[in-house]
Amino acid sequence: MRFLIIIPAHNEENNLPFTLDSLQQQSFKDFKVVIVNDGSTDKTAEVIKKYTDGDSRFETINLQKSAHQPGSKVVNAFKNGLNTQNIDEFDVICKFDADIILSENYLKTVEEAFQNNPKYGLVGGLLYVEKEGDWVYEGNSNRHHVRGPMKAYRKESFIQMGGIRETLGWDNIDAILLENLGWKEVVLPELQVKLIKVKGADYTIRPADYYGRYFYFLGLNRFLAYIASSKEAMKSKSISFFFSIIKSYESCRSQKLELKISKAEQKAINDQRWNMLKKKWLKI
Repeated sequence: MRFLIIIPAHNEENNLPFTLDSLQQQSFKDFKVVIVNDGSTDKTAEVIKKYTDGDSRFETINLQKSAHQPGSKVVNAFKNGLNTQNIDEFDVICKFDADIILSENYLKTVEEAFQNNPKYGLVGGLLYVEKEGDWVYEGNSNRHHVRGPMKAYRKESFIQMGGIRETLGWDNIDAILLENLGWKEVVLPELQVKLIKVKGADYTIRPADYYGRYFYFLGLNRFLAYIASSKEAMKSKSISFFFSIIKSYESCRSQKLELKISKAEQKAINDQRWNMLKKKWLKI
């Protein structure tokens, strides 16, 4: 199988070399990397040039800086990179971040998983962060969900779901749509991916606004959005946090902001969330 790896990068001069080095050191060699320089103002372009000059598997495109909105910015950069390629030449499409370090056997293990399991549509490892000199499991998501920094899609599943969506919540929408289409999302726990920096640290959006917008753009109906908001409020032990999330969600509804999913996809997402709720809380 041949891999197409697209890496959006904005001001990643300090992190990107670790990511690209780990790709060059892969035991599996049949891949192509497209680094999308998304309006960087530091030396990211110079870093990229060192790799594109010395390795024909590495290419780059340059974009004007896009608005820094969670979700949409990185997917916009990814799509710009994807549009420069003929995906018929590839079997696996990857969206990787510019601040991760992959183990030497990462691509080989993912390739073997796809080869041996025809229904695998999305495969990845687990994220680890550095804490007091040790790499520890990040723990911000369940161990059965492939996180945004390291998505690897079987090409057929990627095409069937219509690609990833340029919206907040894209890295959960993809998994739900794939499951609805009969594909499996699989985390390989033996694959540890090192995350160099904490995600979301440079977002300007307030947490309550983030969750409200996230639940809206995920397509959740009002009931499920309120349930999800209450769960986040309980984690924060703050009633006011619940009402702030709801205010953000209702603001999006009143503005009728455009969703990047169809009505049928929205129904699939709500059905999946409702089934999870029944299974976890109602024991149905």
